[in-house]
Amino acid sequence: MDNNQTEKQIPKIENIVEDQSPTVGKIAKALANAQKDIMGAKKGSVNPFFKSGYADLYAVIESCRETLSKNEIAFVQGNRFKNGVFLVVTKLIHSSGEWLSSEIALPMPKNANAQGVGSLNTYGRRYGLAAMAGVAQKDDDANEASDFPKKVNN
Repeated sequence: MDNNQTEKQIPKIENIVEDQSPTVGKIAKALANAQKDIMGAKKGSVNPFFKSGYADLYAVIESCRETLSKNEIAFVQGNRFKNGVFLVVTKLIHSSGEWLSSEIALPMPKNANAQGVGSLNTYGRRYGLAAMAGVAQKDDDANEASDFPKKVNN
């Protein structure tokens, strides 16, 4: 697969917008407490383009749902379109009413069908929740497409 084909397979994240309730002291404390127990998401899926394992959306959710819940934090995710851009919104909501929100903008591919939109949604949800909850993914499925030098062990 040449580099041009690779770039077409990985959605470019245009920007990330963050928002929050007027106060965040209670949710910040609860999230800090939750993050000490959140484990990395297990890679259980295979990226067919790079033949590498990655943590899928289910693995990310399972790695943090119970711990967030024990700390009275719920998460909701939704999406919308704005100016031809697909937005995935992730919101963490504390029982106190305080909340944190983040939005990832993913450009719509030309001639996108329902399956393409579903893939964008899953991609945005996985990375949005992982970022908001502090879930480390043990294998980054976009890693192979990056220009970062690979670590060499001597």
